[in-house]
Amino acid sequence: MKFIVWLIRVLVFVLLLVLALSNTQTATLNFLAGYAWSAPLILIGLAFFVVGLLAGLVSAAPAVFRLRLENGRLKRELRVARETPAVVETPPLPPLI
Repeated sequence: MKFIVWLIRVLVFVLLLVLALSNTQTATLNFLAGYAWSAPLILIGLAFFVVGLLAGLVSAAPAVFRLRLENGRLKRELRVARETPAVVETPPLPPLI
Protein backbone atom coordinates (compact mmCIF):
# COMPACT_ATOMS: atom_id res chain seq x y z
CA MET A 1 0.00 0.00 0.00
CA LYS A 2 2.86 2.39 0.80
CA PHE A 3 4.29 1.74 -2.66
CA ILE A 4 1.04 2.81 -4.30
CA VAL A 5 0.91 6.00 -2.20
CA TRP A 6 4.50 6.89 -3.13
CA LEU A 7 3.80 6.11 -6.79
CA ILE A 8 0.82 8.49 -6.75
CA ARG A 9 2.93 11.18 -5.04
CA VAL A 10 5.68 10.87 -7.64
CA LEU A 11 3.15 11.01 -10.48
CA VAL A 12 1.51 14.14 -9.06
CA PHE A 13 4.93 15.76 -8.56
CA VAL A 14 5.98 14.99 -12.14
CA LEU A 15 2.63 16.28 -13.45
CA LEU A 16 2.99 19.54 -11.50
CA LEU A 17 6.62 19.91 -12.60
CA VAL A 18 5.65 19.53 -16.27
CA LEU A 19 2.81 22.01 -15.74
CA ALA A 20 5.21 24.51 -14.12
CA LEU A 21 7.78 24.17 -16.87
CA SER A 22 5.18 24.67 -19.58
CA ASN A 23 3.80 27.88 -17.99
CA THR A 24 6.87 30.10 -17.94
CA GLN A 25 5.38 32.95 -19.98
CA THR A 26 5.12 36.32 -18.27
CA ALA A 27 1.82 37.41 -16.76
CA THR A 28 0.97 40.82 -15.34
CA LEU A 29 -1.17 41.41 -12.27
CA ASN A 30 -2.69 44.88 -12.01
CA PHE A 31 -3.37 46.06 -8.47
CA LEU A 32 -5.17 49.13 -7.18
CA ALA A 33 -3.54 52.55 -7.44
CA GLY A 34 -1.74 51.64 -10.65
CA TYR A 35 0.62 49.04 -9.22
CA ALA A 36 1.49 46.13 -11.50
CA TRP A 37 3.53 42.96 -11.04
CA SER A 38 4.99 41.11 -14.01
CA ALA A 39 6.34 37.66 -13.32
CA PRO A 40 6.25 34.14 -14.75
CA LEU A 41 2.84 32.56 -14.36
CA ILE A 42 4.14 29.71 -12.20
CA LEU A 43 5.74 32.21 -9.80
CA ILE A 44 2.43 34.05 -9.44
CA GLY A 45 0.67 30.75 -8.80
CA LEU A 46 3.27 29.81 -6.19
CA ALA A 47 2.89 33.20 -4.49
CA PHE A 48 -0.88 32.77 -4.25
CA PHE A 49 -0.40 29.24 -2.92
CA VAL A 50 1.94 30.49 -0.18
CA VAL A 51 -0.41 33.35 0.74
CA GLY A 52 -3.31 30.89 0.96
CA LEU A 53 -1.25 28.51 3.06
CA LEU A 54 -0.32 31.28 5.48
CA ALA A 55 -3.93 32.48 5.68
CA GLY A 56 -5.05 28.94 6.48
CA LEU A 57 -2.44 28.54 9.20
CA VAL A 58 -3.32 31.88 10.79
CA SER A 59 -7.03 31.06 10.75
CA ALA A 60 -6.41 27.63 12.31
CA ALA A 61 -4.09 28.93 15.06
CA PRO A 62 -6.82 29.90 17.58
CA ALA A 63 -8.48 26.49 17.32
CA VAL A 64 -5.14 24.70 17.75
CA PHE A 65 -4.30 26.88 20.76
CA ARG A 66 -7.72 26.21 22.33
CA LEU A 67 -7.36 22.45 21.77
CA ARG A 68 -3.88 22.45 23.34
CA LEU A 69 -5.22 24.20 26.42
CA GLU A 70 -8.10 21.72 26.69
CA ASN A 71 -5.70 18.81 26.20
CA GLY A 72 -3.51 20.06 29.06
CA ARG A 73 -6.55 20.52 31.30
CA LEU A 74 -7.79 16.99 30.55
CA LYS A 75 -4.35 15.51 31.23
CA ARG A 76 -4.25 17.25 34.61
CA GLU A 77 -7.73 15.94 35.44
CA LEU A 78 -6.68 12.42 34.44
CA ARG A 79 -3.54 12.63 36.59
CA VAL A 80 -5.61 13.77 39.59
CA ALA A 81 -8.17 11.03 38.98
CA ARG A 82 -5.44 8.39 38.88
CA GLU A 83 -3.84 9.67 42.09
CA THR A 84 -7.04 9.65 44.15
CA PRO A 85 -7.93 6.26 45.55
CA ALA A 86 -11.02 4.64 44.21
CA VAL A 87 -13.81 4.24 46.73
CA VAL A 88 -15.58 0.91 46.34
CA GLU A 89 -19.09 1.09 47.64
CA THR A 90 -20.76 -2.13 48.62
CA PRO A 91 -24.17 -2.48 47.09
CA PRO A 92 -27.09 -2.50 49.51
CA LEU A 93 -28.31 -5.87 50.64
CA PRO A 94 -31.66 -7.01 49.34
CA PRO A 95 -34.51 -6.69 51.82
CA LEU A 96 -35.21 -9.71 53.97
CA ILE A 97 -38.81 -10.76 53.68
